[in-house]
Amino acid sequence: MFMKLKSSSISSLFLITYSLMLLPVTLVFIMNEQSIIFEWNIIQVSSCAMTFMFILDPVSLSFSNVVCLISGCVMMFSSSYMSHDPFLKRFTWLVMLFVMSMNLLVFIPSLPALLLGWDGLGIVSFVLVIYYQNMKSLGAGMLTVLANRIGDVMILISIGLLVLQGHWSITSMWDSHMNLWIALAITIAAMTKSAQIPFSSWLPAAMAAPTPVSALVHSSTLVTAGVFLIIRFFPFLSSIPGFKTMLLFISVLTLLMAGIGANYENDLKKIIALSTLSQLGVMMMSLGMGMPYLALFHLYTHALFKALLFLCAGMIIHNSSNTQDIRHMGLLFSQAPLTISCMNIANLSLCGAPFLSGFYSKDLILEFSLNDPTNSLMVLLIFLATGMTAAYSFRLSFCSLWGYMKNSPYHSKQEKDPYVNWAVTILTTAAIIAGFLFQDVFLVFSPTPFVLPFFLKGLTTTVILTGMFVAFISWDTNFSAVNMNKMKFFFSTMWFLAPISAQPLTKFSMMLGTNLMKSIDMGWLEILGGQGAATMSQNISTMNQKVQIKSFNFFIILILFSLLVFSQL
Repeated sequence: MFMKLKSSSISSLFLITYSLMLLPVTLVFIMNEQSIIFEWNIIQVSSCAMTFMFILDPVSLSFSNVVCLISGCVMMFSSSYMSHDPFLKRFTWLVMLFVMSMNLLVFIPSLPALLLGWDGLGIVSFVLVIYYQNMKSLGAGMLTVLANRIGDVMILISIGLLVLQGHWSITSMWDSHMNLWIALAITIAAMTKSAQIPFSSWLPAAMAAPTPVSALVHSSTLVTAGVFLIIRFFPFLSSIPGFKTMLLFISVLTLLMAGIGANYENDLKKIIALSTLSQLGVMMMSLGMGMPYLALFHLYTHALFKALLFLCAGMIIHNSSNTQDIRHMGLLFSQAPLTISCMNIANLSLCGAPFLSGFYSKDLILEFSLNDPTNSLMVLLIFLATGMTAAYSFRLSFCSLWGYMKNSPYHSKQEKDPYVNWAVTILTTAAIIAGFLFQDVFLVFSPTPFVLPFFLKGLTTTVILTGMFVAFISWDTNFSAVNMNKMKFFFSTMWFLAPISAQPLTKFSMMLGTNLMKSIDMGWLEILGGQGAATMSQNISTMNQKVQIKSFNFFIILILFSLLVFSQL
């Protein structure tokens, strides 16, 4: 039967075809360890040349490949998920703009031109977050765009500082007296995009976007832009004293905060968003320990299983009458077996279960933290956060998938949609085998091989199993309680980051606006302006009226008196 293709299906076909065509090119560049830079000199003012650069190297090509594969699957999923949307074509164009911005960011190693992709991500993400056009999504969109503007300003400052070097190329930076300030500006820019502490609160807020957008934003595009920027700048940034220590400290705090917060969260999409935040902490931690290629390895594996996790969550929400609260779900595995099987694979991969893609990257980073001379407190916090990851993943599975039924058994849609099934199957296959395939590529760039004693080698698996056990024994008390105490409020508001980020700024601006309105608009401007002029003109007219009446009376009396006098004469 002839079926008219939707705009999302056409874009999905285009993205997956592009990804498949780019794969052999990527493999050639990886095997030959080859890099090509194209440079176009636009204008030269004094000794500073304005150039447009374009780089083809293993990092940019492989990143583009992964982004386009995930985007293709997400757009295929959107063909079903957003099928009732009257503006599907507009949604498709916005998502394609988003993917194009990420590709520009990846392929351009020059800071001013990199702003095309960097700002493009920020603007399009705002439009996508406010897509449903209600007050909640507008508030979330404003928080997202304002947090990202800090990063944009920092990039502009670093562009201004780099004028002193006479170029803006990331690949050829050298020592100068402003190095510390350049590094600080770039690091803060990366931290805002990748939502590290204290810029974390926008990440769960961005969940107001449609689920396919969340799958894209939280897997391979917006949030990974900051990590990618630091990977690009890493040779320069690692030469700055104290940079790695500071990044390690902030990333471990972010990892811990997200891990604890996810255990107190009940919104399905927000739990997955906080898991993204904890994995971004793992990537930044890897960079803080001086392993940019392992961070990139984890970025790729995480992108694949996180996109899968979001697509499965989208199907669960869609089939549960748009309910996102996991306290109202249960026994879903018997109603949607394929979706739940894929979601369990993604969850296990997120925990770092052996021989799934997340295991190869995450386990290597954790083992390196044990081998490397890292602070023992940092190692303790890292493994505590890893246990938390297993706990919230198991809690999510136990309460929404295997727990007793707390929802209506009626499902508006069965698992017969080829768009969804193909998208989920492709990503599941990638989430299972990608880590094994990628490890041979990335271990070439990794540090010298190291050998750990048996108890340290088994520590990661032990911590994951302990986390699952703790979640199993505490899920009922943790879950059914509705009372809110101070500790619960502290952890569920991301260590007060959410109220501090959003409310004081809003409260200050609203109080200032109210005071200005009362004192100026409803105060002095009324006295000196409209009401004052009206009162003054009224008083003058009243006085004038009184004067005229008295003058009239006076003249009448004068006439009468004159007539009386003349009559007497």
